[in-house]
Amino acid sequence: MPEHGSPTVRRRRLGQELRRLRERADMTGDQVATRLGWSAAKISRIETARTAPRESDVEALLVIYMVDSRQRQELLALHRDATRKGWWEDYRDSLPKEYTTFLGLEAEATTARDWEPQVVPGLFQTEAYVRAMMESGQRSTLEAPGGVRSRIEVRMARQQAVLRVDNPLAISAVVEESVLLRRFGGDEVMREQLGRLIEVSELPNVELRILPLDTAHPINTGAFSHLKLPEFHDVVYLEALLGGRLVEDETIVYRYEVAFDYLETKALDVDDSRRLLEKTVRHWR
Repeated sequence: MPEHGSPTVRRRRLGQELRRLRERADMTGDQVATRLGWSAAKISRIETARTAPRESDVEALLVIYMVDSRQRQELLALHRDATRKGWWEDYRDSLPKEYTTFLGLEAEATTARDWEPQVVPGLFQTEAYVRAMMESGQRSTLEAPGGVRSRIEVRMARQQAVLRVDNPLAISAVVEESVLLRRFGGDEVMREQLGRLIEVSELPNVELRILPLDTAHPINTGAFSHLKLPEFHDVVYLEALLGGRLVEDETIVYRYEVAFDYLETKALDVDDSRRLLEKTVRHWR
């Protein structure tokens, strides 16, 4: 089973703390770089978590910032946590960079709020549904078959990491009713998939709501996932045909949060949503 926890988040926390210490020392990135014989770009990459520093790099920075022994040990421990591998690292070569960053943030999020107007949310997909969906996408985007297999493995590993842990992620999802009627694979694939949605809707950490087709469409946007992170600002991941985009601007993230709140008011409640799922299963018999 994949390990829960995120070196991505810890790397960002380390970078933020190193920047705070530099500013407390009243030094610019250029000044620190000159002292250490580094480039200013290296300082920036470490502080923004675009690169993983070596332990010796962290130690050199802590000497310049005159950090006491206790805080030094805490930051070096954070560095060790930040350098261990997340479960998604094994698939990095086959995934867009933005998506691997999203997976790292999701691994330490407390809450995820997902809007999906086109397909079943990835965390709730069956393997057969994933395969049928991705094979359809392969025909439209000319993706190599090996890439499809790898993405199926990622989807299943992600579900293991997020849903099947002692402290699972709290998930609130709103799914458009058309998703339940959009075919991927045969009737059996769709019956199994809707059955899976009914199962996950009964999990204590999941709230699944369906937006009915006879409701006026409340927002004009594609799929997105809004993550709440402890001791870190919220982020939003926007789905796209080839990859996606991670949004961190706090004003924009807040607007997506408001949009999701509005979607929830227009969707059926969790009990009525489950009843609609049970009714729609019969459509695929």
